[in-house]
Amino acid sequence: MSFHPVARRKAAAIAATLAVLTLTGCSSVTADADSFGSADFGSSGGPQPAAAAALATLDTIPVKGRAPKTGYDRDRFGPPWTDDVRVAGGHNGCDTRNDILARDLVDETFKPGTRDCVVATGTLDDPYTAKRIDFVRGQTTSTAVQIDHVVALSDAWQKGAQQLDDATRRDLANDPRNLLAVDGPTNGSKSDGDAATWLPPNRSYRCTYVTKQVEVKSAYGLWVTQAEKDAIAAQLATC
Repeated sequence: MSFHPVARRKAAAIAATLAVLTLTGCSSVTADADSFGSADFGSSGGPQPAAAAALATLDTIPVKGRAPKTGYDRDRFGPPWTDDVRVAGGHNGCDTRNDILARDLVDETFKPGTRDCVVATGTLDDPYTAKRIDFVRGQTTSTAVQIDHVVALSDAWQKGAQQLDDATRRDLANDPRNLLAVDGPTNGSKSDGDAATWLPPNRSYRCTYVTKQVEVKSAYGLWVTQAEKDAIAAQLATC
């Protein structure tokens, strides 16, 4: 029995998310892997299990000051959207941007002749704004949907990534756990902000958002500032 390439890519992404969340004790947030909202976190009675697990992980992340941005360049994280990585989706014959578009969009169509790699159209239920966005590939339209690094690469650089080797930085920049298809202008407003300076306008996604940041920073040995830790902890306390 064979599966459609897109189905395989989505299934692989979901399987990787489930495996990581199970290992980190965050299995109760798995429903958020492909949707926006915070139903799995609850809204009263103190932090729910997923938030409590994230708080416990947060306490294992070192707290330091932000290092200088000296030496930062996007190229230090490898060619944008390279397939030459060791994380989920690597070496599947499709670039990371299109992998994430295929994962996060619904009703997607593909550019002919690309073996269902290059996404041509689709619809995004944007986690950052809770808006529905129609994606159309093109020079003047593609930016309506952008791929956000949940932990911005510049932020990562200033909080430990400059000490990582080249291959690990490439992994960080292309790790599906650290990537979301989102509203382009909202992604622009985030820039390289951390949780102390920026959270999604869609309040119902904030618990999932900061949990993802904790997961990624823990996985790659990055640190947080005190203000960042305080902001994450305050958000998780409401989940």
